[in-house]
Amino acid sequence: MVGEADKESLLVVGPEESRAYPVNPMVHELYDAHEVVGTGTLFPDDAGNPIVHLHMACGREENTVTGCVRNGVKVWHVMEVILVELLDSTAQRLLDKTTGFKLLVP
Repeated sequence: MVGEADKESLLVVGPEESRAYPVNPMVHELYDAHEVVGTGTLFPDDAGNPIVHLHMACGREENTVTGCVRNGVKVWHVMEVILVELLDSTAQRLLDKTTGFKLLVP
């Protein structure tokens, strides 16, 4: 993925406290338009619902922030996504009881 993210876009930039449970995410809001590059996956959960897991690096001038696009990003003009389909894959995102996340199980 490449393009631009607009201000007020939200990224999860890590847990507030390392190795603590439950995980309390730190959220970062972009202060203006940023150039972005990212990568991610799209796999079904145990009910067949598609689950996106996407991380992106966002830069403006000499500042860069990297995070998980869990809460949504506003596109500024252009965002291009290239999808590669994996045929005959049985991978799923299944609930991990320790973290509370739906993790990819190949």
